Amino acid sequence: MTEEEAIAIARLLRLLTPSQRDWIKSVISQFQLPHTFQRNPASDWINDDVLQRMGDALRVHHALSRQPLSKDRFEFAFERALILSNIPATLVASRTNRGHDITIKSIPVSLKTEAAANIKPDLIHVSKWMELGKGIWELPRLRDVFLTHMKSYDRVLTLRCLKSKAPHYFYELVEIPKALLLEAANCRFEIMKNSRQKPKPGYGYVYGPNKQLKFALYFDAGTERKLQIRSLRKDLCRVHATWAFESTPLN
Repeated sequence: MTEEEAIAIARLLRLLTPSQRDWIKSVISQFQLPHTFQRNPASDWINDDVLQRMGDALRVHHALSRQPLSKDRFEFAFERALILSNIPATLVASRTNRGHDITIKSIPVSLKTEAAANIKPDLIHVSKWMELGKGIWELPRLRDVFLTHMKSYDRVLTLRCLKSKAPHYFYELVEIPKALLLEAANCRFEIMKNSRQKPKPGYGYVYGPNKQLKFALYFDAGTERKLQIRSLRKDLCRVHATWAFESTPLN
């Protein structure tokens, strides 16, 4: 920080009310707590600047909330971090868009989050990938709806909160390869015949050459009629960055 910048900030602080200055001091105190931010050197989007800005956004969030960062807050924080790091990024105008969520360097990207209490570090779960809509409930047709949906984006990123028990927090940003998801074209279907849901839910299992499960599509026939991604192996994905930090209630 230059001397001119410091003087400008000092002038602005004098314009604040005592309450506002207390808020500023409390947020500053959060930035003094221990933290470790790491990025994958091979990441094409998470440079040192984006890494720091996203980490600081997460720390500010948890200075005000014990709950993991929600999807909409992730979208806005990620867009801001990219733009301030001189990486072109634009969120879609409609919050109900059925395709991609953000465009980064002209690439349409789908953004997801995961923060369940029983989250499994090595297996990715997306509780709502998309709504399946109305129509005939046939698993092959629903799988094709999923494959068509993926034509609207080229890459998929999910922000996972692996630890959210104050004062310790841990997040990771993982890219799920689209090519992996497209392997669902050859999935093995199984209808859950014992389910009480009508129509009955089902799975589409995707296996590797050694018959080890790569991931499963779960066609939830509940009121939302949604598609879930279950048990997707993280070792088949790429971790772009991790953020470990402490956060305490504001004083």
